[in-house]
Amino acid sequence: MSSRPNSEQFDPECRRCPRLRDFLKQVRHDYPDYHARPVAACGSARPKLLIVGLAPGMHGANATGRPFTGDFAGILLYQTLHKFGYSNRPESISLNDGLKLKQCRITNAVKCLPPENKPTTEEMNTCNRYLQQELLSLPRNSVILALGGIAHKAVLKAQDLKQSQYKFGHAARYQLPDGRWLVDSYHCSRYNTQTGRLTEKMFHDVFRLIAKLTEQK
Repeated sequence: MSSRPNSEQFDPECRRCPRLRDFLKQVRHDYPDYHARPVAACGSARPKLLIVGLAPGMHGANATGRPFTGDFAGILLYQTLHKFGYSNRPESISLNDGLKLKQCRITNAVKCLPPENKPTTEEMNTCNRYLQQELLSLPRNSVILALGGIAHKAVLKAQDLKQSQYKFGHAARYQLPDGRWLVDSYHCSRYNTQTGRLTEKMFHDVFRLIAKLTEQK
């Protein structure tokens, strides 16, 4: 990966959320080979596209230490990134698999694995400071892709924008006050893809929209 976040964007030793701290302690006990700590963003330092997910998955990013790596949710995401020229590989398996992102960065609204993949509102608010710093460091001509409603809300909160003015919806797009674009997609989770709520075509269409927006810059 081509960059590391600074200490304001990410704290690998963060223990601010008691429930998440205790849960990760138990996970490290049960799975001693897992990363089981806050997961840093990965990818380009100055991306055209920032992808915001929900939180690390138990046997994905929580295990490998890279967002959407090693779990089902990453299958469609990394295949799509490769198809649209954002990655040199169509899959992400481990930290040493040779994957490199191009003009793209991936992060999560919550950096630690939450029980049942459901962070509390307090946990999301506590972690939002890191997303805020990540957004501040973005180039002015970038696009933010929110995967799911929670990521969408986290982006708006990080920019102090009213939720009522930016409704979440698949393939919705909004130009933010700073000139950047916010684009929404249903999350590429196992449930959404296997039930057909999010199809490959629907996801690819979102990336075609992003391509048009970046061409306007």
